Amino acid sequence: MTVAEQTQQMRNGKGFIAALDQSGGSTPKALRLYGVEESAYSSEAEMFDLIHAMRARIIKSPAFTGDKVIGAILFEQTMDREIDGIPTATYLWNTRKVVPFLKIDKGLEAEADGVQLMKPMPGLDALLDRAKAAGIFGTKERSVVGAANAKGVAALVAQQFAIGAQVAAHGLMPILEPEVTISIPDKAEAEALLQTEILRHLDALPVGTQVMLKVTLPSVANFYAPLVNHPNVLKVVALSGGYSRDEANAILAQNRGIIASFSRALSEGLSAQQSDAEFDAVLGKAIDSIHAASIAG
Repeated sequence: MTVAEQTQQMRNGKGFIAALDQSGGSTPKALRLYGVEESAYSSEAEMFDLIHAMRARIIKSPAFTGDKVIGAILFEQTMDREIDGIPTATYLWNTRKVVPFLKIDKGLEAEADGVQLMKPMPGLDALLDRAKAAGIFGTKERSVVGAANAKGVAALVAQQFAIGAQVAAHGLMPILEPEVTISIPDKAEAEALLQTEILRHLDALPVGTQVMLKVTLPSVANFYAPLVNHPNVLKVVALSGGYSRDEANAILAQNRGIIASFSRALSEGLSAQQSDAEFDAVLGKAIDSIHAASIAG
């Protein structure tokens, strides 16, 4: 029943998805914001121990439950680790009732035609097999739109759906993440191109096949309503994309049917130096505010 229960939670759950998937390149920044300077670790292994401790502290916090946090996206190393002796994905679902996802992309190619495609993912089938065995429900893969370039956007969306099909073939739910950079001057035009391409691919999916989408908060409220309402979309979620938590929440609340999948905006204000009571209070307020914005629509 687990997959059916988790699908139901994604479709109808009143909450948001926590993005706990900072990987190698973004980990030092995430730790720095958490109050852990680079001088605190002398190897990559120590760095990953520290980021796992931070993630475990978030996941174990009393505020972090499926009532408001309906899913969480993990980095591969987090999936392979344990919390209190229990594999992370198992802990998330069995202890917190939070649906576990896995970030699978290996980073971005150099920009071409205004976009950054995903780097090749050798060994993806083996990783997806491991993820399925570990109790992971779905995956997330990110690429970036940096300009309203029709050729580039078409290539990016085609790649997202190709990887999504590979994920689905392993019985996992793909979250396709074509991020639009919030600072570009032609953001609205890029979003229009992106939506057109996504709808074209969605319409071509077999009946009964569903994907999830993770998008940048749009320039026009409810612009992505056709994606939200599409029968081949299980859920549309939004990234914070560089907005502060308050900004992201305000924009999110204007978009019906879209829930948050925030990373930095979730952990904003958390510190390794806080007592557990202080930490839980700050995280609880963050979760409450993102939850409220997610269900506002």
